[in-house]
Amino acid sequence: MDRKKRKETDIYMNKLPIKKVVEGLLKLQDTGESATLLGIGPMSPNLLQASFEIAKDYDFPLMFIASRNQVDADALGGGYVNGWDQKRFREDIRRVAEQVGFDGLYYLCRDHGGPWQRDNERNAHLSEEEAMKLARQSYLADIENGFDLLMIDPTKDPFEIGKVIPLDVVLQRTVELIAYCEEERKRRGLPEIGYEVGTEETNGGLTSTEKYREFIEKLEKELKAKGLPMPTFIVGQTGTLTRKTEQVGTYNFHNAYDLAAMAKAYGVGLKEHNADYLDDVTLLEHIPANVTASNVAPQYGTEETRAYLKLCEVEDILKREGLLDNTSDLRKTLLVKAIKTERWRKWMVGEQRNLQVDDILKDEKLSLDILDIAGHYAFNDAEVKKELQTLYENLAKHHIDGQRFVVDHIKRPLQQYAECYNLKGITSRVRSIIE
Repeated sequence: MDRKKRKETDIYMNKLPIKKVVEGLLKLQDTGESATLLGIGPMSPNLLQASFEIAKDYDFPLMFIASRNQVDADALGGGYVNGWDQKRFREDIRRVAEQVGFDGLYYLCRDHGGPWQRDNERNAHLSEEEAMKLARQSYLADIENGFDLLMIDPTKDPFEIGKVIPLDVVLQRTVELIAYCEEERKRRGLPEIGYEVGTEETNGGLTSTEKYREFIEKLEKELKAKGLPMPTFIVGQTGTLTRKTEQVGTYNFHNAYDLAAMAKAYGVGLKEHNADYLDDVTLLEHIPANVTASNVAPQYGTEETRAYLKLCEVEDILKREGLLDNTSDLRKTLLVKAIKTERWRKWMVGEQRNLQVDDILKDEKLSLDILDIAGHYAFNDAEVKKELQTLYENLAKHHIDGQRFVVDHIKRPLQQYAECYNLKGITSRVRSIIE
């Protein structure tokens, strides 16, 4: 083993497990010094840089949460974010951490792992046997590449569209997949990893406090019987819901507080999904509600898209003033490519989900709205990258560092969440209470 690989392995083996961090947070809740961890959807290398810079300044652990559509093994179709499979994802994150000089804690997290969690698997209506086989294959790649947290979410089912999947089915699949992951982890002599269970999706059936309690109780019994660990997080519905580029849900403090108490009674943290675009008041509620962690993903992609469009406006001004001969074609290229991905459909409401690409392209306002939602789905496109490079070069001729502006633009909401979630110094506080 070469020196670099040995160093990486040593760091991984000796890293504070995410489960220990959560244990520390649960203890700190009794002192008023706890925080709500931020799960960050890794939309681009720029977002990685922004995350590491602010976490370095503020001293808090990072969780990078990747869905199977975003990051997955090449044999399963790969990921749309930066062309990442698990290995390239791990390596790029490590590289950016080194560039920034970040020596704190960061965790690779699987968001919504499990059967039918890739769009193509669900659309193909794969059998349960085949879908579970591919889920195991994906988890194995996660484990072999050092993922620290695996979300076990077996609630997507093409044969139960619009219906709540029976709780016993969710439990059976959850326990089966945790057992598989633990067996493969131990077989390789790898350190402890954390698990996240449950879902914010209504078809998962965990939208009420009663169902949440029933799920935890039954899950503990099943896991204990098989000698398996309790999860690190259980996802609960706090009322958050992201549609388009807005928070359309209604945060329920009472619900969040009760769910957090139920989870804590079992030594588990409450995880919240769909926490994008929350206002300061709602964010500040998270600490007294004892929400242990909160996921934000599309908001950061939207912020990056908006940063690019602002730079395009500057480029247009420079051209108009005779300071540039030609501009990039980034705005149009990104717009067309984003619309053609059709990944924006999941964020739309009502009949808008059924819009046709050609009709959208004819409507300027609608096109721009969808670009705002879905620009990040096209960041890795070769033509988009080419036009972005042209944009950066044009701006650099006039002493504007475009990439620096983009990173700083993304940092604005990151800073908002970090401050409201009491994340400043939390790594040090957690270490002091558990060590």
